[in-house]
Amino acid sequence: MPDTPLLWVLRGTLGLTGTKFGCGSGLCGACTVHIDGVARHACDTPIWSVGDSQVTTIEGLARGGDEHPLQREIVTSQAMQCGYCISGIIMRGAACLDNAAHQSTVLDRETICQELDGHLCRCGAHNRMIDAVTRANVTMVRGEAGNK
Repeated sequence: MPDTPLLWVLRGTLGLTGTKFGCGSGLCGACTVHIDGVARHACDTPIWSVGDSQVTTIEGLARGGDEHPLQREIVTSQAMQCGYCISGIIMRGAACLDNAAHQSTVLDRETICQELDGHLCRCGAHNRMIDAVTRANVTMVRGEAGNK
């Protein structure tokens, strides 16, 4: 069915359960995936709209066995508690950080907070998550600058 939400196909058909169901209305961010590199909510994205786009879930964020720098930083800094929201936050943060690294831009805390604003975390670990995104951003930009 073409109106089936992408989230149901990812979880139910493909068995990719790292993308979580939260609100079902695109308000909490737990279901965030990348569609052609852009962070989008899978719960309110109909499968017909994806077409031939590249969809990346938390399971596919690591490349060649290497974790994304944000994944590594979240774990290293213990920036999560229950883990329910974290895959969506990592996916939103990774899209933002990949773009910033491509432009060699170090983001300020306010920009990172605005980027993650639509993600609900009931554990209260937001400050640690924002700090982890900030550290990953600096690491990625320094890495990008070193390769130029």
